[in-house]
Amino acid sequence: MTQLRIALVQMNIEAGNTEANFAKMEQKLEEAAALEPKPDLIVLPEMWNTGYALKEIRKLADPDGERTKKLVSEFCRRHGVNVLAGSIAQLRGEGVTNTIHAFDRTGANIAEYSKIHLFQLMNEHLHLEAGGAAGSFELEGVPAAAMICYDIRFPELARKLALGGAKLLIVPAEWPHPRLHHWRTLLQARAIENQMFVVSCNTVGESGGSSFFGHSMVIDPWGEVVAEAEERETILVADIDLALVDEVRGRIPVFADRRPELYE
Repeated sequence: MTQLRIALVQMNIEAGNTEANFAKMEQKLEEAAALEPKPDLIVLPEMWNTGYALKEIRKLADPDGERTKKLVSEFCRRHGVNVLAGSIAQLRGEGVTNTIHAFDRTGANIAEYSKIHLFQLMNEHLHLEAGGAAGSFELEGVPAAAMICYDIRFPELARKLALGGAKLLIVPAEWPHPRLHHWRTLLQARAIENQMFVVSCNTVGESGGSSFFGHSMVIDPWGEVVAEAEERETILVADIDLALVDEVRGRIPVFADRRPELYE
């Protein structure tokens, strides 16, 4: 399968209000599944269950992600769609991780990735535990990968995922004002240098004392913006043809021309 219709759920998150956030998540998933034609993949933003209520995160986090996994898995089975369930604050033992779960059309949990790079400016490192592995997986036969928000500032991670075969990079985020220029530039750079599609789902509105600008984006392997949301709640839909990845990689053979022996 090379052609995918993707729906990005750009929504406001109420920091600390897990019940309101779960209710909105379920509502938005239903809205996305009701679109015609139905999307193949629905993507949610970062930390949608809690927002950045970091001082309360241990009591707010979803224990082992069980509530999220049960709800999203059942939704996928019922509607026959794939969902990358953004990321959630997930309680693991005594610690909390910022974790992605991805589900296929049957409801199977096909991938899990916890944010590797913690953003010290928001004190993530004081309240969250970093993940220890990259987020590669397969989506309906397509090599794919996931990163979370601050991860996109680390090009070596994106290159590792591309060298592993990823043609589609999915990025849930809570990326705030005033760094819109950084957001757009970094996402386009990751697409151009790795010659892959980049799909990024941001949040929007006021949450936890920060203002988020939205601008969820779908970017093709040339770095061209296929679709971009505005600064409001919306479901952004884009159709992509993953065959373009092989075409671009064939026309400009970046990977074949690498000199990794000189990079260390």
